[in-house]
Amino acid sequence: MTQLDTATTTGGALVVRLLKAMGARVVFGVPGGQTLAITDAILGDDRIRFVTARHEGAAACMADAYGRLTGEPGVCLATTGPGATNMLTGVGGAFRDSSPVIAITCNNRLPDLDRDDAQGADHVSIFRPLVKWSKLVSTAGSIRQAVEEAYLRARTGSPGPVLLDFARDVIEGPVPQEVLDRIPERYGPAPAAPSAAAEGVADLAARLLTARRPTLWIGNGVKVGRAGEAALALAETLDMPVVTTFNGIGAVPTGHELVFGSLNRMGTGLSTRVLADTDLLLVAGNSLNAVSTGRWSLPLPDRIVQIDVDPTMIGRYYAERTTGLLGDAGATLTALARAVAAGEPDAAAARDRAARLRDLSAARAAWWETIDRHDAEARDSVSPATLMRVVRGIAPDDTVAIVDAGNPGVWSYLWEVRSPGAYIKPVGFGNMGFAVPAAIGAQFAAPGAPIIVFVGDGSLGMSLGELETLAREDTPAVVVVLNDSGYGNIRQEQIVHYGADRTIGVDFGDVDFATVARGCGVDGERVRDVEGLAAAVRKGLATGGPYLVDVVIDPAVNAWTFPAFRPYTPEN
Repeated sequence: MTQLDTATTTGGALVVRLLKAMGARVVFGVPGGQTLAITDAILGDDRIRFVTARHEGAAACMADAYGRLTGEPGVCLATTGPGATNMLTGVGGAFRDSSPVIAITCNNRLPDLDRDDAQGADHVSIFRPLVKWSKLVSTAGSIRQAVEEAYLRARTGSPGPVLLDFARDVIEGPVPQEVLDRIPERYGPAPAAPSAAAEGVADLAARLLTARRPTLWIGNGVKVGRAGEAALALAETLDMPVVTTFNGIGAVPTGHELVFGSLNRMGTGLSTRVLADTDLLLVAGNSLNAVSTGRWSLPLPDRIVQIDVDPTMIGRYYAERTTGLLGDAGATLTALARAVAAGEPDAAAARDRAARLRDLSAARAAWWETIDRHDAEARDSVSPATLMRVVRGIAPDDTVAIVDAGNPGVWSYLWEVRSPGAYIKPVGFGNMGFAVPAAIGAQFAAPGAPIIVFVGDGSLGMSLGELETLAREDTPAVVVVLNDSGYGNIRQEQIVHYGADRTIGVDFGDVDFATVARGCGVDGERVRDVEGLAAAVRKGLATGGPYLVDVVIDPAVNAWTFPAFRPYTPEN
């Protein structure tokens, strides 16, 4: 085998140079023969690191978490064929949740494409439905333009993942000198997204000032745009309650007096109560998709105004009752708050809004009492509702909560987000196995911040190898396992729809994940009561590294029937 010349600027070296100029500090991935020109270029460069995952799907989740928390593209790398297809699910999660990611795959050599070469696959076609844009890079002269375009597309408009598929001979071969000239040391920030037209803002401000029961329903677009402060400024001007989509949790502090929880297919009795008496619904960065609206079964008011940066989202659903403002959520909400503050107040409407807010505040207190009343502990196990509240009481305010799919996500309704943006979860794709690898991405996105991972035993089984990555990277994460020895959310749904004797495919043998974690280099312990849980979480936070707390939870506490999660009706 011929040794490659590392003194020449290869296509792989150019890719790394461009990524560094774009601000990338880390690439997550699993190397293969086709990727070597890129990984070799990273070797010995202290400005960028390669973090080896145990599975390509986990590498994509790491990049996804980095993108969600920073707003800049996370980068993940995989080799051809099975390496690329392993990465696809994690990339799909980033796509459905608008997370900026640059996914890099390395294919076989150009003469061997479509010639039955080992592990050959058409990556561009495979990824196309789950990325914003995908491209096969087939010449050294097109590398720079391709990487620059990927960077632009990933972080502008509605952010999301893009795919660059490099032919092996392109990244192993030399790059023409003219391609290397005038590459900047650092690329500039993304262009600012525009506010909605002034006329539309003024009209909406006038409508809000006369509305007696308006509600602001914010989604992931507000979180992505770091527009939570603007949303709260508008809400405070109008005494207007705020609810979030499931994907919008973390856009604003959930303990704020105007924030009343999240709405999705379950929602809560509190958030659905807010919606029930709304006369004007303002949705911002919220596509009103299936996850948010219970597959469009949630009753919505007759008047909806939708703010979105993507024109294809405005009125896509509920078109007959929706008017739209096209613009960035942050810029538009800021302009709207100014217009409302400068507008002509309607005294009667303002009194009604204030009275409604008092009623909703009382309802919130009653809702928390409902949780206390129905949250009984079983012997030798912990209720998941208690688990969330105990951990929240211990964890620092700036803790980044990373929540996996399934029941941990539902129970995280009870987690108080105190720092905007410090909560992430896979929502649109619901890809299990997200949270543990995402903690590794979060370590690079928010260095020094404490991290709490909430993961079910089902999802942990899909990402178990990344416990070793946690140990190797010394990630400061406390991994809290909600262990009910099965796919708990699906088991509980089966019970609701078919009865307790009609469950199938959802039960595991007992696994002591603390023992497994120690075998991977992560210290941990198993707990069965609240006192043990609290002590273990305190110990884990104090270690400053990874620590796993395997919590035996009560499987009888059903997320589908838990009283606080039932939709509001006037009778309850």
